[in-house]
Amino acid sequence: MHQPRSNDKSIIPHIKMKKALFAFLTFILTLSSYGLDRDYVPRAMLTKDQEKEVIVLAKKCGMKEVSKISTHNMYPSPFRGIRLQGPEQVKGREVSYSVLSMSHGAWLEPGAKPRKGQIQMGKFWAGKPYTRKKTILKVGKKEFQIGSINGMTPEQCETILGLLLNGKYELGPAVNKKTIDQVGWDKPSNFSRRGESISVGFLHKAKDAGFFDLQIKMVGKKLTIEQMFQAIP
Repeated sequence: MHQPRSNDKSIIPHIKMKKALFAFLTFILTLSSYGLDRDYVPRAMLTKDQEKEVIVLAKKCGMKEVSKISTHNMYPSPFRGIRLQGPEQVKGREVSYSVLSMSHGAWLEPGAKPRKGQIQMGKFWAGKPYTRKKTILKVGKKEFQIGSINGMTPEQCETILGLLLNGKYELGPAVNKKTIDQVGWDKPSNFSRRGESISVGFLHKAKDAGFFDLQIKMVGKKLTIEQMFQAIP
């Protein structure tokens, strides 16, 4: 049997390639085992091997680092999706991070295929990542990341959020008291003001169960929720 000698140059590139591949897979395994945050819905769980696969795909799509993988229901359809998130970069009140939406063929309609420009790896495919920016609000010792603020200052938003979190508000006659109990008060999403009209968005208590839009009136420090709209997926 031929035994490779130290001067057999033909095997050197192959050995180097194997070492590089082993180092890369070791890095991915370490990341998925210890440095990765997961948020999966019951019907969309990824195995450890699938986690490694989607991380490799994310890097091929241009995502430098993955810190979180989450899955979600795509109501009202029975389909599910995947989202990968990069590490947060904080500068003052602004927090930004990269996001990549990913598809899994087994979780979509039969025959689903990648769109033009998307990269596929096994049963997974994705396009390009994008940067998402949010604003940090602070109420007491708690911090909240808000998707959008329009026509208001962060300080004004914090005042309103503090009153809502502490239950210091009144309900108008058009607001259903049972529905207000479904609001995820720890999940504010947006604040908007046009003239005297103030709108505040909150997610539902339950994951992927929609969101609420509260129409608020402020007179001094008195807050009244005059109307409440619910978006059900």
